[in-house]
Amino acid sequence: MIAALLLAATAAVPPLPLKPATGPATDYSSDAHWLCLPGRTDVCSTPLRTTALNPNGYGSNGQSSVAKNPPVDCFYVYPTVSRDRGYNSDLAVSEERSIAETQATRFAGVCKVYAPIYRQMTLGAITAVSTGGDVSDAYALAYRDVSAAWKNYLATRNKGRPVILIGHSQGSLMLQQLIAREIEGTASARLMRLAILPGINTLVPEGKLVGGTFASTPLCSRTGQSGCVIAYSSFRTNNPPPPGALFGYSPVPGMTVGCVNPAAPGSRDWRPLDSYWFANSAQPVPGGPITWSTEGPPPTPYLRTEGLVSARCVNDGPRGYLEIRVNADPNDKRTDRVGGEVGALGFFLPGWGMHLSDVAEAQGDLLRLVESVSR
Repeated sequence: MIAALLLAATAAVPPLPLKPATGPATDYSSDAHWLCLPGRTDVCSTPLRTTALNPNGYGSNGQSSVAKNPPVDCFYVYPTVSRDRGYNSDLAVSEERSIAETQATRFAGVCKVYAPIYRQMTLGAITAVSTGGDVSDAYALAYRDVSAAWKNYLATRNKGRPVILIGHSQGSLMLQQLIAREIEGTASARLMRLAILPGINTLVPEGKLVGGTFASTPLCSRTGQSGCVIAYSSFRTNNPPPPGALFGYSPVPGMTVGCVNPAAPGSRDWRPLDSYWFANSAQPVPGGPITWSTEGPPPTPYLRTEGLVSARCVNDGPRGYLEIRVNADPNDKRTDRVGGEVGALGFFLPGWGMHLSDVAEAQGDLLRLVESVSR
């Protein structure tokens, strides 16, 4: 279950209204307040055992690694995972490690990963918003932490290196705000090679690449383009976002939700995706648990598939989304299904699409995009 940031889904143009945050500030000069730091043994340096899943079954095994001297940094902000009481998480981590493993650890193979621990809006905030509660104080505190971590990173850790921003859902919202408030029009804009912001609505005027959520930062239109945004929300083919959907549907007249295909920025055609799936996920899947291969259970926690799913960007008026198609073949050994929908109370939330697989379905492609702007 990831971010219920209804604030973001209905926002027209950032920066969103931001109340002054109360409570003590988080000291990001302390390494203890970082989930991932380069050169340290932590979740982002953990080898991820992975098996290739091909049409003829399980293939070669390997594991992720940490690059010795990558040319760029990555600043990662994780999505909503905290089950802490109240509207903000504390600074202790548990669920945060798990999501960083699946989303951020592989990026350590192409960049130095910096991931702050922040007092994010919790799953409890979801319930509050859905019942009309005011979470503006919680939002302000979460953003203040991310902003403080970014300022510490720039002042003491960056050393003039180019940086990639990476988020998902609430993490993407926080980075949207960071770009709009503190990066656009500043010297740090020259450092930002790329912003990878799936799972949140990045608005643009229909037919345009910039001018809605961001004043001057465009959607990426080609591989290797610097200073742009990779933005998308995933929906299964034949199941587009309905009117008023949390993701993939703009509430602002004349605006659409930006979509950049991570496999081929600028393309509107179907493109095969390079995916990394967590095979041990307990999230509900339409049709029941996945049998990944007729050969039996996966030999490693992670599986890599190339071309099992394909994607294309769709923009139709206020709708803008990454359409996901499973290339099922009943005659091969690998699964004909993948998951990603958000289940709650025995059904799947139609306005959320395949939110839970936004990163996994194209992680190999995202890694290559980082490499393409690192040269």
